Order: sequence, then structure tokens, then C-alpha cells
Amino acid sequence: MKNIFRYPSIMVVLCLGIIGVMIVLYSWQLFPFNSQVESTDNAYVRGNVTLLSPQVSGYITDVKVQDFMPVKKGDLLFVIDDSTYRQEFLQAQAAAAQAQVTLQNFEQNRASGAASLQLAEAELQSAQATQSKATLDTGRNGPLLEKGLVSKTTGDELHAALLTAQANVAKARASVNIARQSLALVDANKASLAAAFKAAQARVEVAQINLQHTQIVAPSDGQLGEVSARLGQYVSAGTQLTSVTPKMVWVTANFKERQLAGMAVGTPASFTVDALNDHAFKGHVVRIAPAAGSEFSVLKADNATGNFTKISQRIAVRIELEPGQLQSDQLRPGMSTVVSVDTSQAPES
Repeated sequence: MKNIFRYPSIMVVLCLGIIGVMIVLYSWQLFPFNSQVESTDNAYVRGNVTLLSPQVSGYITDVKVQDFMPVKKGDLLFVIDDSTYRQEFLQAQAAAAQAQVTLQNFEQNRASGAASLQLAEAELQSAQATQSKATLDTGRNGPLLEKGLVSKTTGDELHAALLTAQANVAKARASVNIARQSLALVDANKASLAAAFKAAQARVEVAQINLQHTQIVAPSDGQLGEVSARLGQYVSAGTQLTSVTPKMVWVTANFKERQLAGMAVGTPASFTVDALNDHAFKGHVVRIAPAAGSEFSVLKADNATGNFTKISQRIAVRIELEPGQLQSDQLRPGMSTVVSVDTSQAPES
């Protein structure tokens, strides 16, 4: 052993070998370097960035905001020319009013038809009563006519009265049938008139919604991104005008699958932010993705064909900030971070 230390070259080789082994052990986090703190620099600040686009087309007549301005929910941001939409709203209102009048006229027509039917039925009853009397008179005077106690002229008059009464009954019965058919025809139009009125009311609501959409307001509190809208610019529905970023942010860290062992919801975490001179923040794990990021890719790799090369997959972990930390209001979605999660403090399941 003493002879080994006499040769410096052997010492150098041994030292280099030991250093190399230590580097390998550290790289793979093997004993004695295996730590329960998992870290990754594949992590970013995230937030609910809402892209604002108009729901109607038209020329922009007013731009109320500028780049990166703070806004409150409901603040007016842009105004689109509403002259066409206002006229469409007025036309829809007029059409709805006309449909309502038509429906009201139907009610009046039905009431009139019902009254006509009642009158016809009353006339039928009167004619039937007259017929009954004529029938009785004819039957009562028949024997007298045969005995010569009643003149033939009187008999002819009674017979004529009976025929007239029978004709009046037939006429009254026909009038009742006509009145019933007219009332049925009026009732048949009720469904179509009511449907037309509802459709007209729906067009009024749509026109009113389109008119309201000419004013674009902030959907939530936050800060605007770059404003691309310009005064006098024609924009189509769906054209991106700006974005709103709320103050609420979180961190999404993409850990390798080997790093997830022992990591659970509620595990304490910390992270530093490059843009804030590596200022440290505290947080905790609130959610872990249900699948690796590759599973959400549009083009998935088919490992059943060709040569297979194992690639360590990454799982997204959402980390929520602890409240009341300094400089937390300076966090912006998209900032790069370095996240560390202490799995030794993971809550027991």
C-alpha cells in the first residue's frame, strides 16, 4: 500500500476514478447522494389568460384602453358600430308587436266565432220549436179536416207552415255546422300564430344580444395584454383584440416519472423565479396530472413499430402558492422557475 503512494500518477488515476464514480452516483441520485427533495427546472408560472374577441362583426368606433392596463370586471374596453344592430333590434321589436296583434286578433275572432256558433244553435232550437208546433197543429187539425170541420184552406196553410218549419230547421242546422267549422278553422290557426309570436320574441332577444355584444367589456379583474384593436378597424367575430390576465397564478412543474415516488397532494414545495433574481416562494402540491404529457399530444408515438428507445416521461404537477408572500404580485404567467418538492414531508395517505 505504501508503494502506491510513492507514485503520484497512480494517485491521480485513483482520485480521478473516485471523482468519476461520485459524479455518476450524484447524477443518478444514488447512495450517498439520494435525496428526498425532487427538483426540476422544467417549470413555469401559469395563469388563466383570457383572449378577448368580439361576438359580432363591425367597425371599431371607440378604444377605451391601452396596452397592459389594469381593468375591473365589467369595464368597457371596445365599442363596435351598433347602427346596423340597433336597426335590426327595432325591426325585430316591430315584427314581434305585429305578431302579438295578430295573436290578439285571433282571440277576438275566436270569441266572435264562438258567439256566432251560440247564435246559430239558438236559432236551430227556435226553428225546432216552431217545427214541433207546426207538427202538432197539423196533427191536431187533420181529423177535423177529414170531417169537414176545418176548411181546406186552413189545412193547406197548416201544411205549408209545417214545410216552412222543416226548411227552417234544416237551414239552422246548416248554419250551426258552418259556425262550428269556422270556429275549428280559427282554433287550427292558434298554434301557428302562437309559434310565430314566440319566434318573433326570440328574434328580439337575439337582436338585443347582438346589440349588447357591440360593447366589449372585461370578463374579470386583471391586467390587459397587448391591445391590437385600432379605431376604425373592421373586425370579424372571433378576431383577437387583447387578453386579460387575472392576478391568480400557480406553478406547473413537469417532473420525470421517477421523481413522483412519494409525491402527493399537500406535499410542501418551494420554487425560485429567474425573473425575480431567484427569489424563493413557498407552496404545496394541489394536483397531479392524470397522465404523462405525451398522452395529451396530438401525434402520439407508436412504440409497437420500429426501434424502441426508452424516454423518461414527464408528469405535470400543479403547485399553489402560500398566501401573503413578498413579491408574489410580481409573478407573471410564462415565467421560468426551478421547483423543489420535499417528498419526506408528504402527508400520509
